[in-house]
Amino acid sequence: MFTLGILTISDKGWRGEREDQSGMAIREILTSLDARVVKYDVVPDEREVISQRLREWVDDVGIDLIVTTGGTGLSPRDVTPEATLDVVERIAPGFAEAMRAESLKKTPTAILSRGVAGIRGGSLIINLPGSPKAVRQCLEVILPALPHAMEVLKGEAVECAKEEGA
Repeated sequence: MFTLGILTISDKGWRGEREDQSGMAIREILTSLDARVVKYDVVPDEREVISQRLREWVDDVGIDLIVTTGGTGLSPRDVTPEATLDVVERIAPGFAEAMRAESLKKTPTAILSRGVAGIRGGSLIINLPGSPKAVRQCLEVILPALPHAMEVLKGEAVECAKEEGA
């Protein structure tokens, strides 16, 4: 079991003009991994607001995994990757690389996603795109690695996962 925070970044969602279907998709998929949602919020596309919330959830609440959705594109208001990089101490590029590579097989616009992933303290922060469809596609890619990543970060992994046949 690990704790989960879901942070949706959306000006329209924050103003109540759009239902947060992406955050609901994250909740649905990750609770199937025995994650317990302890924090959920919708914030505007404001770099300082995003980074402040991430710091609070890691430093004050101690959430194991924070998944963001939205704000990863090319629009001038899309600042989630920068806000995340303001907060993390170490990057974990494999998550974003894998999600972009697999998503690119399904849609050519996946190349526009600038999402990042990184570690602050014992917490993993992963940026996902804002559409429910992209959230589902990206989580499908990283889902197999998440339980082990959480075990490693929590100090519960006894040895590295071995490849089949190794």
